[in-house]
Amino acid sequence: MWALAASNLASIAFLLHQHYVNRPRASDDGSVPKTGSDDANGDAPAPPPPPPPPEPIVAPDAVINLELGDPTMYEAFWREAGERAEVVIPGCWGMSYTSDAGSLCWFLEPEFEREVRRLHRLVGNAAVDDGYHLVVGTGATQLFQAAMYALSPAGADRPVGVVSPAPYYSSYPPQTDLLLSGYYRWAGDANALDGGNDGHIELVCSPNNPDGAIREAVLSGKAIHDLVYYWPQYTPITGAAAHDIMLFTVSKITGHAGTRLGWALVRDRDVAKKMVYFVDRATIGVSRDSQHRAAKLLAVVSDAYDDDSGTPLRLFDFARRRMAESWRALRAAVAGTGGAFSLPEETTGYCNFTKQTVAAYPAFAWLRCEKDGVEDCAEFLRGHSIVARGGEQFGGDARCVRVNMLDRDGVFDILIQRISSITLSP
Repeated sequence: MWALAASNLASIAFLLHQHYVNRPRASDDGSVPKTGSDDANGDAPAPPPPPPPPEPIVAPDAVINLELGDPTMYEAFWREAGERAEVVIPGCWGMSYTSDAGSLCWFLEPEFEREVRRLHRLVGNAAVDDGYHLVVGTGATQLFQAAMYALSPAGADRPVGVVSPAPYYSSYPPQTDLLLSGYYRWAGDANALDGGNDGHIELVCSPNNPDGAIREAVLSGKAIHDLVYYWPQYTPITGAAAHDIMLFTVSKITGHAGTRLGWALVRDRDVAKKMVYFVDRATIGVSRDSQHRAAKLLAVVSDAYDDDSGTPLRLFDFARRRMAESWRALRAAVAGTGGAFSLPEETTGYCNFTKQTVAAYPAFAWLRCEKDGVEDCAEFLRGHSIVARGGEQFGGDARCVRVNMLDRDGVFDILIQRISSITLSP
């Protein structure tokens, strides 16, 4: 028995020795060589990436939800882009909270900033080089909060009022009051204040969510310009915006809403510093991985418009074609209802980006129900298995609804069929 035990111990010692001798060794820089390959050079071929998921099939009798602004229309473009938009992030990358310790916005990735400024220069929709500071945030939502915090006067007796002309983005009121801040509070429709400068902060969304209108500030005081839809697939680019605070987001350009990334262009350095402080205290910065991915996506967009790119895959061209097709189909369907619905008039303008006169194709349709006896359009459409956001949530008329124009083709086709089936007469 003792001889057997001694033999087993010797075998275990031998196996441990072999494991130690043959295990992968880290080099001086801490990297570990690849193992497990039978190739002469020790490198196994990388497995192919999984194919992109197909577009979901929508049942003809399904309830279609067009309440949210989910930009899934862009999936088709990025499927075709394929590996050109792929990003590989090494496990050792981005370990620190800090992206650039010497920058005003220390959690802003330099490559992301470069691609943001490059895209604005390409499109010509913002005066990005005129001394503006760039602050990154977890979507435009966080930057909206940061901007209100930065503009609120310190030591005030009561919170400063935050307003926007109706119909305004439905998330402005709950976002403003969510934190129960002692610095600012929601104060309603800016049109009710008779202009002037009474200390309010005005939120100016242009093109406007929900109705696509081009907006200017109605007050003369502090303003935050929400320009997330000021891109050439939605509206003519008539000039480079140069406001004190301008908000943008990746989701409304490329469709990557899940990346949760936005940025602010801020003229005043002290305001930018306060916004950075807010983001720092709220989330200790912004995901570096998201910035790394977004930088690649924006680079793909800009590269396609280089003179020598040679690629027909251009995002703004793709999106503008899709928006034009969707809006033509919706206007035709509404016209075919005999007056049961109405839409705002189509507007056109000269676009400095496309160098031609083009129509505006807003990301949302502001649809009004004209049928007698219908006082709540959202409720009426629910009876036809269409979910849309009611106009009263935007400070507007309940006979209006906001309809998302950025959904997948399958969902949009069903919307057109159902709208076409509704007529003015019972």
